[in-house]
Parts: sequence; C-alpha cells; structure tokens
Amino acid sequence: MFRPLASLRVAATLLSLVPFAIPASCLAAQPRPAPAADHHQHLFSPGIIALLAPAPGPDALRELPAGELVGYLDAAGIRRAAVLSVAYMYGKPGRAVEDEYAKVKAENDWTAAQAAHYPDRLRALCGFNPLKDYALAELARCAAHPGLRHGIKMHFGNSDVQLDNPAHLARLKEVFRAANKHRMAIVVHMRASISLKRPYGQAQARAFLDHLMPLATDIVVQVAHLAGTGPGYDDPPANEVMRVLAEAAARKDPNTRQLWFDVASIATPGIAPAHAREMADRIRKVGVDRILYGSDAASPGNMTPGEAWAAFRALPLTGEEFDRIGRNVAPYLRR
Repeated sequence: MFRPLASLRVAATLLSLVPFAIPASCLAAQPRPAPAADHHQHLFSPGIIALLAPAPGPDALRELPAGELVGYLDAAGIRRAAVLSVAYMYGKPGRAVEDEYAKVKAENDWTAAQAAHYPDRLRALCGFNPLKDYALAELARCAAHPGLRHGIKMHFGNSDVQLDNPAHLARLKEVFRAANKHRMAIVVHMRASISLKRPYGQAQARAFLDHLMPLATDIVVQVAHLAGTGPGYDDPPANEVMRVLAEAAARKDPNTRQLWFDVASIATPGIAPAHAREMADRIRKVGVDRILYGSDAASPGNMTPGEAWAAFRALPLTGEEFDRIGRNVAPYLRR
C-alpha cells in the first residue's frame, strides 16, 4: 500500500545525499492527505425547507440531496461521511407542527434513503428531540431500520435540553441506556440554547460526564463542534465546557473512555489567533486519537468539506497531528 508520508521520508533521505538537492522546505510544503471521513454532515429534505421557510436570496437554505454532498466530498478527496438527520428540528419547543412524530419519522427515513444511494460512502444517523414523548419509540424504530441503526443525533440547543434540569437529565439517561442497549452511537450537539440564554459551563459539563457517560459503556459518544456550535470558536461558555471535558480526558477519567469530539465548523479562515491556540490546546489535552474531522452542512453560507479542512489545517498543530486526525474514523463508520 502506498504511504505518502513514508515515501516523503525516503525521498528526503535520498535527496540529502545528493549535492545541490531540492531543499527540505520544498518537501515539507507538499500537500497533506485529505481526511478519511467527514463525521458531521447534514442533508435537507423538501419537508425541512418548507418547515424553515427561508427568505429568498443567494444564501437561503435549500434542499441538499446526497448526490450534491458526494460531489463536495469528491472535490475534497474525502471517502466517507456521517449524515446526521435534522429530524429534531420538527420537535423544537415552541414550534407548532401538525403530525409532528409522523414528520420526524419521514425525515429520518428520507435521510436513510438518500444515504442508501451511496452505501459505501454515506451513513445516516437518526435524529429526534430526546425530551419528546416519542423519543424512545423513535430510537427503537431506528435501531430496527437497516439504514438508521448505527447511531442517533441529538441537538441540545435546538431541543432546549438543559443538563441542570433533573427531569431533562432523567429522560436523557433513558435515551443513553436505550442507545447503548441497541449499540447505537450518539452524536450530540451539546451546546445549550444560546437564544434562550440557558446556563452552559462547568456544571453542565460535569453533569454530562458524571450522569450520562457512565451509561454509554459500549458505544461512541461524539461531542459535536468541540462542545460549541460554530462557525468559529468565539464562545466562552463552550470553551469552558470543553476545558472540563479535555482535562477529564487528559487525566484518563473512566467516564471519557468512549468520548470523542468532532471539529465541525470551529475553525474559520478569519479565526483569531487566541481562539486558534485555545482549540489546539483542547485538542492536545483530549489527544488527537479522539478527534474526528467534520465540516457541517455544505449549505449556502457554510464552508464545503474541502474549504473546512483547509481552515482547520491553519490551526497551530503539527503536520503529524493533522495527519493523525485525518486518519481517524469513528467505529460507527467502520462497521
């Protein structure tokens, strides 16, 4: 098997023996490999577009089918992607949706059908608001669905999940137990609602670690956006949550054994140097083996997978660290 890094090392050794050889700096400037997988993508169905009713314009959210996503992946040299269903949007508190659960099921099934067009490239994960009465029923239905059985996606901000609310925590425990029972990975947008100014900091991070992670003994739990929301990392509460989680991982807290993190949309071309350093510090504390590349939806106004990888590569990490992160593939994408 061809190994680009090994080949570059051999070339560098040979060239060092030749007078007037190409400078080593030219070798270092060679492009690095693309990531093996994008662990954070979304597709948007006609139903979701109708629900959100975006204002017309060049940056308006529009339907995004699987074929277009695969085109973006091809352009970036990325082989695989996790497609996280946005069915949880139907369950947003304060949003009146007729036949809500039927629409949640339809959105999850649409996402699975889109991914099924590219079974070797895309893998769909089931989405829902974990606080809804139908949450456990939908989890069980997805567990029995060949195209959705690999995992679930929860969005704490969109669903107004509050980790300091005992009733919310009790329901989340049921969801985590059920996901673990069915061996379904969990991808969680952990950031509490910004618009509603929900508390988000050390207490919420500890609640997540101490009450929920012990229930995920056999499955991956992937915290999206390094515990933030993106784009960018100018979010002090998220940085504080990520500090707690990263320090727990660094001291090998048993509750972090199954914990992974994706970096979707946190690095942007204009990121402030201080934020870039903070992200690099959090990544190193966690350990690069637990960091997953992701880019978020390739919708208007967002970066494509290739653009997001280029922005991420501008962080103050080493080439070796970038290569290791790029090679990481979560277990739910390998099966």
